[in-house]
Amino acid sequence: MVDLFVPGRLCLLGEHSDWAGGYRRMDSSIHKGYCLIVGTNQGIYSRIKRHPNKIIIRTTLPDGKVLGPHEIDLDMDKLLEVAVEGGFYSYTAGVAYTAMCHYDVQGLEIDAYRMDLPIRKGLSSSAANNVMVARAFNQLYNLKLTKRGEMELAYQGEILTPSRCGRMDQACAYGSIPVFLTFDGERLEVQEVHPAADIHMVVADLKAGKNTQKILADLNACYPKSGGKIGEDVRYYLGPVNKDILFRGREALEQGDAQQLGALMTEAQRFFDLFLAPACPQEFLSPKLHFVLSSPEISEFVYGGKGVGSQGDGCVQFVARDQKAQAALLQKLHEMELEPYPLTIFKDTGTEANGSK
Repeated sequence: MVDLFVPGRLCLLGEHSDWAGGYRRMDSSIHKGYCLIVGTNQGIYSRIKRHPNKIIIRTTLPDGKVLGPHEIDLDMDKLLEVAVEGGFYSYTAGVAYTAMCHYDVQGLEIDAYRMDLPIRKGLSSSAANNVMVARAFNQLYNLKLTKRGEMELAYQGEILTPSRCGRMDQACAYGSIPVFLTFDGERLEVQEVHPAADIHMVVADLKAGKNTQKILADLNACYPKSGGKIGEDVRYYLGPVNKDILFRGREALEQGDAQQLGALMTEAQRFFDLFLAPACPQEFLSPKLHFVLSSPEISEFVYGGKGVGSQGDGCVQFVARDQKAQAALLQKLHEMELEPYPLTIFKDTGTEANGSK
């Protein structure tokens, strides 16, 4: 049996550039994608053991509701069917199918006994699940995969489902270590980032809603070279504008410069609203996100902030001025009837989190 914790992932800067950079496989004039990712302090806790002929899944949701146990026969056709049709168990089925395609493995019995990660809020709860399943196969069946290998197994499982997210989400495999990702067609580069000082943040569930599939469909419609002026603006933002912000963002994170990182988040949100919002106005209007970002009640506690994940009214993130401001910001956001979560990006100490306990 293995006892695992896999966090969600927070995209600090660079959302959507992963799939956009993927278009370079068909058109090399499209710019590479870049993003900065860090694992959340919240995630999925699980105990997993081998099973000879089934995938058995029991999940405790953040609200305490228990789903399952749900059983899927260890049959390639059945696993693929469950993955392709979508639904709660499709992600696990997709990873299991992919693992069986490439490795000599049997089944898993999964007890995800605790989850404090919000679902469908831009923090990649599905990717956390996929990495958890990939890591369980890796450790229980001695596959000898690196973190990059676990990421790839999780990603290949995810794209069997109706989800069409890019490769960045599975970077939660790196746990609490921030990573700088480069997307060049099918090629992915991962560089660990080692901050010189702690950076205190808050992520808050806006308790509204968004349609990620529509966002992705509308933005993908601008590639490789379509969508007129709106498409040009989307490609400009996800290309040269994103690159400029991300290289400055990596430097700020390495230096532990919270003030600069917060300012870059505010800058990124401003350009996002200018260049990307017209491509999907229904979702990117995001009134609650913009209300919270501009609220004078929290300005004294933050250096800056922006939307999370695919954007829209899912979650918001802020860089707090210090640890005391982080605590005050959590209280203010509670008073605004949001669901805030602390996130601290810790100064590099030379230790490595591998997701096992």
